[in-house]
Amino acid sequence: MTASKQQHPLLAVVVSVLNEGDNILPVCTEIRAALATLPPTEVIFVDDGSTDGTLQKLQEARSSILPELRILVHPECLGKSTALRTAIRAARAPWIATMDGDGQDDPAFIRTMLDAVQPYAGCPVQPLVVGIRRKRRDRLSRRFATRFANGLRQKLLKDACPDTGGPLKLFQRDLFLSLPQFEGLHRFIPALMKHYGAPLVCIETQHRPRLHGQSKYTNLHRALVGIRDMLGVLWLQKRTRQPPSLTEL
Repeated sequence: MTASKQQHPLLAVVVSVLNEGDNILPVCTEIRAALATLPPTEVIFVDDGSTDGTLQKLQEARSSILPELRILVHPECLGKSTALRTAIRAARAPWIATMDGDGQDDPAFIRTMLDAVQPYAGCPVQPLVVGIRRKRRDRLSRRFATRFANGLRQKLLKDACPDTGGPLKLFQRDLFLSLPQFEGLHRFIPALMKHYGAPLVCIETQHRPRLHGQSKYTNLHRALVGIRDMLGVLWLQKRTRQPPSLTEL
């Protein structure tokens, strides 16, 4: 990336990490390769209270791989949704691409996601693009739990998204910041943005095994927290009113 790309970025690639020290350098290397296909882009990592060598590896990545890397640090773990909000509020670009920092997401797909937005140029509300993981590389129990949660969520929230948990997403910064903010929001972005008028675009993406380490969530934790949050989002949907159009006289 050149200096001019950082002065007027059109896109921000946002990554929240917690104890992903062994994955930072390979993930940053892939992001750097993907930047060659992208418009002016800034890259923002949030270290959400890691207790391993994540912060040191981020600093190493900035010195050797991504000189323009922006590193934000939470002194303690505040959760993925809060970390994403920290990065998105700090972003200068109007478009946000999110991905995980464990190596399961391929940043090369961000170019495809940007291309999927082009037909909506001029629309009053720009779309949300979600990467759908068709061939999951997780263990069987997690794939089953995800399939159950996706089915229940679609039935209750009617978000028309087959895989809302896919980390690869593309959306407008201002729309995200207009949403009600709560921990767990990242699991319900399609449902909430749809309620704010954003079209949903789904594209198939490659899902890979983790490079190193383990998931930070168990199936039981995901189920208990997810059901509680789902009921809260259902309440928000019923209580949020959006005018179909705005007329100024």
